[in-house]
Amino acid sequence: MAATSSLQSRTSSLKSASRSIYNNGISRLIPHSPPSTLKLHHHTQSSLSIKAFSSPSPTPILTQDDLKKIAADKAVEYVRSGMVLGLGTGSTAAFVVSKIGELLKSGELKDIVGIPTSKRTYEQALSLGIPLSVLDDHPYLDLSIDGADEVDPDLNLVKGRGGALLREKMVEAASKKFVVVVDDTKLVDGLGGSGLAMPVEVVQFCWKYNLVKLEELFKDEGCEAKLRIDGDGKPYVTDNANYIVDLYFKTPIRDGLAAGKEISSFQGVVEHGLFLDMATAVIIAGKEGVSVKSNFNVQWVFQDSTRGSLGEWRKKVELRSRSCGVWFRKLFGNWLTVWRERRKTFQRKYVTTDR
Repeated sequence: MAATSSLQSRTSSLKSASRSIYNNGISRLIPHSPPSTLKLHHHTQSSLSIKAFSSPSPTPILTQDDLKKIAADKAVEYVRSGMVLGLGTGSTAAFVVSKIGELLKSGELKDIVGIPTSKRTYEQALSLGIPLSVLDDHPYLDLSIDGADEVDPDLNLVKGRGGALLREKMVEAASKKFVVVVDDTKLVDGLGGSGLAMPVEVVQFCWKYNLVKLEELFKDEGCEAKLRIDGDGKPYVTDNANYIVDLYFKTPIRDGLAAGKEISSFQGVVEHGLFLDMATAVIIAGKEGVSVKSNFNVQWVFQDSTRGSLGEWRKKVELRSRSCGVWFRKLFGNWLTVWRERRKTFQRKYVTTDR
C-alpha cells in the first residue's frame, strides 16, 4: 500500500510539472496584446481596375471554294420541281449537284431529272439519289447549270478545262436556259486573256496534225498548243475516247466567233471550248456579294443568298454604251434601208414626172 501511494504521488507531481512547462512554453509563443494607447495604422493599397478591350473578331476570309459554293447556292434558286436539268462538270458544278441532292432529300424539290455531262457528274448525282437520264430520252431541257473557266464582258465563255467540253456543249445547247456559276477570278476582258488553257477536243488519229494547224491559226495571238497529259504521263483521254489539245494565248482572241468557225472547220476536230452566245445568265460570287448578269446587261446584286428570299438587295442597271450603240445602229440602219427601198419602189410605180 505504501508503494502504491508513493507511486501515485510521483505521478501527480510529474503531471503538474509537465503542465507548468507546457503553459510557460505557450505563453512565450503567444504574442502579448498591444497596449490600448498604441494605434495601429492599416495601409490598404488602392486597387487598379484594368479594362481589357477585346479586339473585334476578324472578318472571315472567303476562299475560292467558299465563293463557288455561294454562287452555286444562288444558281439552285432557279431550279423548280418537275424540271429536266443539265448537270455540269467541274469543281463549281459539283457544289450545284450537291445542293440539288440536299433539296431532293429534304423534299423541297421533287420530280427532278438530271442529264449529267460527264462520268464524274453521273457518279456524284447517282450517289445523291438524283434521278438521271440522257439526251436521247429528254432532248429538250428546262435548265442547265455549269461553271466556266473564263467569262468576258459579253458573257461569252471558255469551258472544258475539266475535259467534258463536248458533252457540256451538247447538253447546254439543248437547254432553254443556261445559267453559269463562277467566282470573280474567272472574269476576263477577252477570251484567252487569263493565259490558261482553251481546250480543243480532237480525235486520236493524227492529233499532231491538228495541233500544228491550231498553233498556226493563232500565231498572231502568240498561241502555244500542247497535248494534255494526265497524272500518269500519258495523253489525257476524254469520256468520248478523244484527246485534248490545250491552246495558251499571250493575248486575247480578237474575234471569238470567227475563231470558233475556223477551229470547227478542221477535219479531226471534235469540239472547242468557246461557248459563244449560249449563257442566259452568269452568277458571280465576289467579296461584295453575289451578282447576276444577263445578256441584257442588267445586273442585280444580292446581299442575302438565302434560298427563296432576295433579302436586302440593291439593283444596278449597267447600260454599256458600246452594246447599246451597236443595237441602235442595227435597228435604225435596217429600218432606214427598208424605208429607202420602199420609197424608190413607190416612186417607180406611182410617181410620174412631166417633162
